[in-house]
Amino acid sequence: MKTVPLEFSCDIVWTELDSCWSPADALRQVARLPHALLLESSLRMTNLGRYSFLMADPVQWFEVPVAAVNQQSDLFKPLEDVARAFQQQTVEGLPPFQGGIAGLISYDANRAFENIPSPTYNEFRTPAIAFGVYDVVLAFDHVANRSFLLSNGFPETDTENRKKLAIERLEFFWELLHNEPVEHDDVEFLQQPEICPQHTIERLVDVSSNFSEPQYLEAVQKAIEYIHAGDVFQVNIAQRLLRRQQFSSLQLYQNLRQRNAAPFSAYFDLDRTQIVSASPERFVSVLDGFVETRPIKGTRRRTRYPEVDLNTSIQLQTSEKDRAENIMIVDLMRNDLSRVCTDHSIQVRDLCKVEAYESVLHLVSSITGELQPNKTVFDLLRASFPGGSITGAPKVRAMEIIAELEPVARGAYCGSLGYIGFNGNADFNILIRTITVANGWWQIPVGGGIVADSNPTSEYDETWTKAASLLRATQK
Repeated sequence: MKTVPLEFSCDIVWTELDSCWSPADALRQVARLPHALLLESSLRMTNLGRYSFLMADPVQWFEVPVAAVNQQSDLFKPLEDVARAFQQQTVEGLPPFQGGIAGLISYDANRAFENIPSPTYNEFRTPAIAFGVYDVVLAFDHVANRSFLLSNGFPETDTENRKKLAIERLEFFWELLHNEPVEHDDVEFLQQPEICPQHTIERLVDVSSNFSEPQYLEAVQKAIEYIHAGDVFQVNIAQRLLRRQQFSSLQLYQNLRQRNAAPFSAYFDLDRTQIVSASPERFVSVLDGFVETRPIKGTRRRTRYPEVDLNTSIQLQTSEKDRAENIMIVDLMRNDLSRVCTDHSIQVRDLCKVEAYESVLHLVSSITGELQPNKTVFDLLRASFPGGSITGAPKVRAMEIIAELEPVARGAYCGSLGYIGFNGNADFNILIRTITVANGWWQIPVGGGIVADSNPTSEYDETWTKAASLLRATQK
């Protein structure tokens, strides 16, 4: 094996890789290891999308089934203990995540924070949380066009033993990256519990939904009635599409990143379940105590014609309905952040700004704050999960209505994927534009925010606008 040139900084062992590596190519090399996780900025936007992070084979693994979750559950306590035991400063000048805790918080983990009823069906049983402690990270800086392999040597804490283990682990991953590519085929049809009654889609012969069109329109109308009755101002209602898996989850991810690039894309292997996402939305990030959340509300379809898109962008930015939706969630997230941020630090940096993505235009806002000195990212997650943009406002009543009107568990959809570094920094997305692969099925949920003046037919059509790029990714 070629000798690996090693650098030693802040008790971290690291080496720089050739610039030819892309995150997707590197993922194919390490995906044979357990719990491979790629957090990729496949759409390189001005202020977002600078970094991507690939990891696998965690030294510890934490998984909690949804059935075990209630308001007495403290889902994050074991993770907090690890974060406290493995504190580590980062190497200055390298990408911000250099090892730590990373993984999934599913939407259905909401029952650990509030008394939310269980859905009628939960066929695929995505865990409430699934996190690994990743001692080795392949970090990409897309602006500088550089990539780094970093190793921490945890769970060893003795200085010499830790250094020795860090070198061994780095060399193992370095060799794995330079091995011959391996083909992956995870298509697996297993014994499946009875699926929620499905309805065929006239326009798509091999796709079904847990709602017929009339049923979805009825659910939206019921949500509007709750709004008029004063229960909520806004509530998010989704339909779940199903399609039989035809090829590997890695190929699905490759298709999705090519056809719907996004700044918070992700691939996560939970063993028999894989999460494939092209999310455009940041849930929360923490950088040296500085907090940001970027809720998205308001969507329009893009075309291939810049003049048409410019006109659509103006219509979106001036739409009273879409601005009202967005501002409601801005207020909700300001309130959530106020629980853990210092007084007077919370600011709305961007309000209802139009951002262009691969197939849609979105209305995006940015809210920032500073964590209180005695608060951590875990306190922030407890105060703000799940993100208000995918529940509605007020959040608790909106989640109760979602549980009533949606017949199936959301699972990964509308949950979050992200990392918490050994230095306390963190970044989590919101899992929209997400496909969950399990038991030979592709699960493709799509939804939207309902407000008082929503039109049920228009809301139904919007779900198909959001589904279009996801369905294209499921075609060879």
